[in-house]
Amino acid sequence: MLHQAAYRELGLRDWSYDAIECDAGSLPGLLDSLGPQWVGLSLTMPLKRAVLPLLDESERLVTEVGCANTVVLSGGARLGYNTDVPGIFTALSEAGAPTGGSVLVLGAGATACSALAALRLTGADNITVAVRDQTRAGQLSDVVGRLGLTVRLVRLEQLELQEPVGLGGFGRSWQLLISTVPAGAADGLAAHVAAGALVADVVFDVVYDPWPTRLAEAASKAGSTVIAGFELLLHQAAGQVELMTGLPAPVAVMRSAGLAELRRRRDTV
Repeated sequence: MLHQAAYRELGLRDWSYDAIECDAGSLPGLLDSLGPQWVGLSLTMPLKRAVLPLLDESERLVTEVGCANTVVLSGGARLGYNTDVPGIFTALSEAGAPTGGSVLVLGAGATACSALAALRLTGADNITVAVRDQTRAGQLSDVVGRLGLTVRLVRLEQLELQEPVGLGGFGRSWQLLISTVPAGAADGLAAHVAAGALVADVVFDVVYDPWPTRLAEAASKAGSTVIAGFELLLHQAAGQVELMTGLPAPVAVMRSAGLAELRRRRDTV
């Protein structure tokens, strides 16, 4: 709905944007099958990482973050971009999120890596990442090194149980909390937020449907500024529209169309 609304507003009547089911193993064949009428693709996980060896060129951000959510097809070449990073940065900026202070990131996947790159743009230098399994955070650690950041890695259970051991005083009050985990995965922290045991001035939950999440709802009731995942969805899509069309994205029109679609989905549940 976001892309289609943009095409209508830009007068691109013969443009279309559709969902394609494709796993990592099928991606090479899909890319090889695309004809000259194709201008690009949007990718979700696990394709954001699986596409990297299939690209001809990538912007520096893709190399640093280790994932591309956008492929632009131009002159027979496959060009990789990451619009998640500027999407997160824009969402934070528009909400007036703090550019310094302590930051807590939940998760170690592709979106968490993009969040770290966005935090680098804000100048954040006091970052803690909480993960369920530290043994699976190798890719995130590699990204941290490429970004030149210093990040504290802790177990998510330490926050959920409010165990002070190993946190060095962290874990109770944050200027910014960014949750990049799937819907429901942060529910364990929502109760602590609601009880005031974990406090964040700003909470950014990247989930956009269903909304609000328990974490977002608890944060809102606790008085935190809450940024909805829709803001990331919107701004990363706007970046893709501009890369694919070469035209400024009509963000206001896209926002209205996206919110209307989410309301329709909620009303039909």
